[in-house]
Amino acid sequence: MEQLKSLYRDELMAEYENILQFWMDKTIDDAHGGFFGEVDNYGNPLPEAAKGIVLNTRILWTFASAYNFLGKNAYLEVAHRAYRYITTHFWDKAHKGLFWSVTHKGEVLDGRKQIYAQGFGIYGFSEYFRATGNSESLDYAIQLFELIEQHSYDQQYGGYLEALSQNWTPLNDMRLSAKDANEPKSMNTHLHIIEPYTNLFRVWPNDRLRDAMHRLVRIFLDRIINQDTAHFNLFFDMEWRVKSSVISYGHDIEGAWLLCEAAEMLNDKGLIQEVESIAVRMTDVTIAEGLAPDRSLYYELDEKTGHIDKDRHWWVQAEAMVGFVNAFQITGNDAYLKQMDTMWNFIKDNHIDRKNGEWFLRIHNNGCSSESDPKAGFWKCPYHNSRALMETYMRLSKVSTAVAVK
Repeated sequence: MEQLKSLYRDELMAEYENILQFWMDKTIDDAHGGFFGEVDNYGNPLPEAAKGIVLNTRILWTFASAYNFLGKNAYLEVAHRAYRYITTHFWDKAHKGLFWSVTHKGEVLDGRKQIYAQGFGIYGFSEYFRATGNSESLDYAIQLFELIEQHSYDQQYGGYLEALSQNWTPLNDMRLSAKDANEPKSMNTHLHIIEPYTNLFRVWPNDRLRDAMHRLVRIFLDRIINQDTAHFNLFFDMEWRVKSSVISYGHDIEGAWLLCEAAEMLNDKGLIQEVESIAVRMTDVTIAEGLAPDRSLYYELDEKTGHIDKDRHWWVQAEAMVGFVNAFQITGNDAYLKQMDTMWNFIKDNHIDRKNGEWFLRIHNNGCSSESDPKAGFWKCPYHNSRALMETYMRLSKVSTAVAVK
């Protein structure tokens, strides 16, 4: 246990602050405001890269949560910067909601209303409200909740549509990214609605929000999780017929702990027990099927073709740390802590770029990173790894206390 204490007090905290420092040093766009849309593998900005709302809302959440965690004013200043930029350049003053992307100068590039992105707006705005007490930020978060419920919720079959146009009318192409299936419903969007709804509920315990959270957890339990395999199904048609054959190990392990967090926030004992049971199953299956020989986590498996994507993505390894500790907290089984420790060692040895800062986006099966991968970009954000370090630190703190008392 003393080794664990040293691990979380020293290494996790040091790396957490290193990540935040990288984003403060390398991503701030003094010429055009906000943050660069992309920073390359070596820490060099691409000044004319488009700026995405996912990157910016994740920066807002990261630095607001860092201030809430450590109380350092430097982190709050970055959160202020993110908040100002989002509300000035990404907020649609005519139709409400958040644009998908803007140019490097802050002009609207793609005005579509991707529901995944509106969710991250709630995540960032609610955390910023926790940090500042700024009622305007809470108002933005509540507006986004209302917009999602009004325009995206499927009254007939339940769940949420992927995307709508700038003025909230239907779209033919609802894909979140080029690699995704063009289906009206996905696991990923639902996961990143329950996540911000949970954070909003911390500061706005509204009955309609509580009901929406209950519905979402049930959608995962009854529709999205394959009860035979304990994996998430990824894509669905309107009536919840499965339209995918891919297993995403990172989403399985991330979803396992996020669903536990939502159930705990709802304080429903029966729901907590049901969610914790499936979360442990999902964690066990991830360990049994997704771990590479070096105990890191593969990216995904296509069950139809049998192809395994063996790249080790930064966010997958980060979320696995939290998922393993979560399983320990539920079961008391020390084997999960050993999995977490092994994962952290893999991250230290492979993902952390000790020369140029931050984490490599992915490590190939041959152990090499890709020079073409960005350190910051449309999808490469500070939220997965910083959150994982913070969550693991706090959870291990509780673990050490519990063990000491025992």
